[in-house]
Amino acid sequence: MRRSPSCSFINRDKFLFEDKRDILLVEDNRYNVEFMLEALEKHNLADRVIIFQDGAMALDYLFATGEYSDRDPRMQPKVILLDLRLPKVGGLEVLQRIKSHEMTRMIPVVVFTSSAKDQDRQESYELGANSYIIKPHSHENFVKSVAEIVSYWALQNVPYC
Repeated sequence: MRRSPSCSFINRDKFLFEDKRDILLVEDNRYNVEFMLEALEKHNLADRVIIFQDGAMALDYLFATGEYSDRDPRMQPKVILLDLRLPKVGGLEVLQRIKSHEMTRMIPVVVFTSSAKDQDRQESYELGANSYIIKPHSHENFVKSVAEIVSYWALQNVPYC
């Protein structure tokens, strides 16, 4: 069976997924963002990287509200890397809002966090996280993890359409 180059849902007017490899990073630590960008650039894993340092701005972007009200909300990223400890709106609330809305619930969300708490992991999965990965401490392993995450979720994974 041949996979079409773009993914569209039954009602194409509702959602659009292009071949573009747009990656959404929701991370407030600038060093972590630099490491993530290094991995994406080194392995040519993204056409465009959208970065937000707080959960509120990420939600505005995804739902085309506030500062992003002129953005087409049907155009969504291939994958979201989401930290849990964020200013304004925390990662668990961001995850809950993404997974509870028809327009965004099919976007793969990888919780990429320093939290090793069982409660955070359990709640993330209960809210619909596609994966929960604890950030490695070494630079080399951090960059490798990001490359593997994005390679799988943005390039190899075939989304349900």
